[in-house]
Amino acid sequence: MQYVYIVVLGLHVMAGVFWAGTTITLARDPDIRVERFFGPQMSSAVVVFITGALLWYFFHGAYFGGMETVLAIGIASAIAAAGVLGAVVGPARRQLAGADTQTEAQLRARMIRGERIAAPLLGLTVLCMAVARLF
Repeated sequence: MQYVYIVVLGLHVMAGVFWAGTTITLARDPDIRVERFFGPQMSSAVVVFITGALLWYFFHGAYFGGMETVLAIGIASAIAAAGVLGAVVGPARRQLAGADTQTEAQLRARMIRGERIAAPLLGLTVLCMAVARLF
């Protein structure tokens, strides 16, 4: 059973690092084509949420103390980041296909804005995971 914990934790960390890392990178460099990363970002978000739910079940269950409170703040922040990416970047990415030059620039600015909103939310998520054991 210990191997299951290791695999689930590894998937959770790797998917989370990819999701947070690409979001922070895209938020800082507007020259990168955001639309190329949206699918993998959202896929990694799904993996993060599924593996996170499994880890919660394995290690926390029904108990809710200080550590779980900090983790819950991180979870809420991650959900908000996924919501922002889905609501801001997703529609702009779909509209980008047939857009003229001026509209394309506006859509790209909107996608970067979405990444810039999601980046600190994911930073808070990472911080909560890192310090949760201290509570």
